[in-house]
Amino acid sequence: MSDSIVVQQPGAPEGGHRGPLTVDDDFLVLDDPVEQADFTRACPGDGRDLTEAVLMVQGMYCAACANTVEDALAGVPGVAAAQVHAATRRLTVRWDPQQVRLSALARAVGRTGYRLLPMQQALGVEERLAETRKALWRLFVAGFCMMQVMMYAWPSYVTEPGEIPADIDQLLRWASFVLSIPVVVFSSGPFFQSAWRDLKQGRIGMDTPVSIGILACFFVSVAATYDPSGPWGEDVWYDSLTMFVFFLLGGRYLEFRLRDRTAGALDALMNRLPEQCERQMADGGFESVSIKRLAVGDVVRVQAGQAFPGDATVLNEGATVDEALLTGESQPLTRRRGEGVVAGSYNLAGTALVRIDKLGRDTRFAQIVSLMEQASTEKPRLVRLVDRIAAPFLVLVMLSAAMAGYYWWQIDPGKAFAVAVAVLIVTCPCALSLATPSAMLASAGGLAGRGILVRRLQAFETLASVDTFVFDKTGTLTQDRVVLRDVITRPGLSRAAALALASPLSAASLHPVSRAIALAAREEVPDLPVATEDHEVRDMPGAGLVLSCGAGKEYRLGSARHGGLDERALLAEGRTVPDAPCAYLTDADGWVATFVMDEGVRADAAEAIEALRRQGLRVRLLSGDRLAAAQRVARQVGVDDIVAEASPERKLDDVVALQQQGATIAMVGDGLNDGPVLARANVSFALGHGAPLTQSQSDFVVQSGRLSEVVQTVLQARRTLQIVKQNLWWAGAYNAVSVPMAVVGWMPPWAAGLGMALSSFLVIGNAMRLGRIPVMATEPIPTPQPEPLAR
Repeated sequence: MSDSIVVQQPGAPEGGHRGPLTVDDDFLVLDDPVEQADFTRACPGDGRDLTEAVLMVQGMYCAACANTVEDALAGVPGVAAAQVHAATRRLTVRWDPQQVRLSALARAVGRTGYRLLPMQQALGVEERLAETRKALWRLFVAGFCMMQVMMYAWPSYVTEPGEIPADIDQLLRWASFVLSIPVVVFSSGPFFQSAWRDLKQGRIGMDTPVSIGILACFFVSVAATYDPSGPWGEDVWYDSLTMFVFFLLGGRYLEFRLRDRTAGALDALMNRLPEQCERQMADGGFESVSIKRLAVGDVVRVQAGQAFPGDATVLNEGATVDEALLTGESQPLTRRRGEGVVAGSYNLAGTALVRIDKLGRDTRFAQIVSLMEQASTEKPRLVRLVDRIAAPFLVLVMLSAAMAGYYWWQIDPGKAFAVAVAVLIVTCPCALSLATPSAMLASAGGLAGRGILVRRLQAFETLASVDTFVFDKTGTLTQDRVVLRDVITRPGLSRAAALALASPLSAASLHPVSRAIALAAREEVPDLPVATEDHEVRDMPGAGLVLSCGAGKEYRLGSARHGGLDERALLAEGRTVPDAPCAYLTDADGWVATFVMDEGVRADAAEAIEALRRQGLRVRLLSGDRLAAAQRVARQVGVDDIVAEASPERKLDDVVALQQQGATIAMVGDGLNDGPVLARANVSFALGHGAPLTQSQSDFVVQSGRLSEVVQTVLQARRTLQIVKQNLWWAGAYNAVSVPMAVVGWMPPWAAGLGMALSSFLVIGNAMRLGRIPVMATEPIPTPQPEPLAR
């Protein structure tokens, strides 16, 4: 990030004094309620009204940095919790605003040398460009000077001792010295700043051994340059120094770019909303205003290519929108006049005129951002383990380097410093600290691009070992609406004629059954009859509808009792279907038609169930519906293990019983009554249309509602765990091979720097493969087969 950002000071008039926000400022801008509305939320806990915020921490590079920030906040009165994710540099902090202000927390962190910024500011385009430019300048200076120094050092590698005249040799040393100064002073600045910051806090960070190595190489080389006949006269390492810094900066730059990509889905999502929009004035004209100045009910004009600033209703003829990142719907959608658009979706064509219905945290967009923020700041178990061992490991690194240097001092004093520096550099655990979070964040980013939100990164590890999937029926395996399955008619009456007769009644009601009949009528009957003035429809709640057509003619649509029918007689005559919801159409002569309804099994449900079976997983249906209804759906999707007529308590008991038998459970649900079961299951999925409480209890939220995405998430979890294991093996093998080589003197400092940079790059590059999610595999990925469970 850049060293400062420009902010409007609280209470300053528009266009008044503006100044840079630095660690020396009082950070009062963070206490401004208008600003806080964008990045804080109420979070009750422990009998107090707490506030929670997700902030970006500038200046962080490693797990030790994360511990420093957490410790700085842990000692502040009023702070309930503080957690930093090193890979994304995000801080989640909860505090009591009655005891401490956010500006005080920012100052506490600022005293340790880090900066806290709201995510929207930290992820701004200008901030990103400034940070990238500075990193590239440091890399360019190191690379340019390295090439020149290597050119001056090359003669000493290809000639015998004494072949180069002493004055020429000394001139080359002085030239290398001059070229090394900008590398040490400018390019190495971030390493020194980070190391000094850690040392002031009494800590050893990952940049501490690196900084010691750089300074040791430089000052020993300077001593040899100033006194060629002294004890260090032969130890000139300007080439190793500049090469080491260049490789390390290059690796860190690539880490920075790849880390941006791992968290890119969240960053892209947070930056979708425009800063300015065009609001309609009273005279019909438009004015450009900040999105923060909008209010519910405002009419806004959105140009092609812009995002909608809030949940809104379309006022013009229509709009073509892209909701891929928000809903998982990959195809552009057309929203007609009166239909809704969601905040953060893009207007793809023409100019759209919309009326704002919801803004800020009330929008679906804000709920999705909140879910993804939780994933980007949550620490999986393996990451917490690495964080705990990072500081002791770095102390061990320092001791190892000192011991290696002391050992070689007894054998060859001229080689002792080179070995100590190489050990310092090669044992730095950067690759180890990045192995797990980089893979899980890349995987979460890839899934987010498909509309699958990951709320808990630890769920990847658990999902990879799941052996049993439990599905709710209504709204999960079935659609969230009823559909017309069949029409049984009196002799001589066609299906189309029955739909035409029922159309005037069904069109007058919003009941799900009526809507299903009306939809089928519009789709199947080309010329529906038009209601006339003598047509009167009455809605009789709990019974059905009555259509009076004049001249005493009347039609009824609803339950059997509403039409004066006997269900047992209808069943005996084959005029109804048992255990299926039905609506009956009657006239003065009695029964006319039976409309057999169905919940409508999701189109991809059977395929998804079969795909889970191919992965060696057991599938179970857990429903609160009648046994016959549950069996009918189970037959269609291919599930043999059924529990029906289950209350929420019984569902919970069933899952607990399975877990006690050794099963690892993944639960998929969408209803409010699924919340307790989702919370109890080892891993849980909620569909995007489900109740907010259900989503809050789940680990994964499938925005599109497609069950095939559940299968894809299982495959992705297994790939993620494979990549994590590969990264950990690589990091361990690299240290196992490199440390002995450095100790015995076979690895010079520049090679140690190259190895350290390449190891980190390989770990992140391997993790980035998870960002590209392949088409669903047809062959199963091997997984341990569970033992059969007792029923």
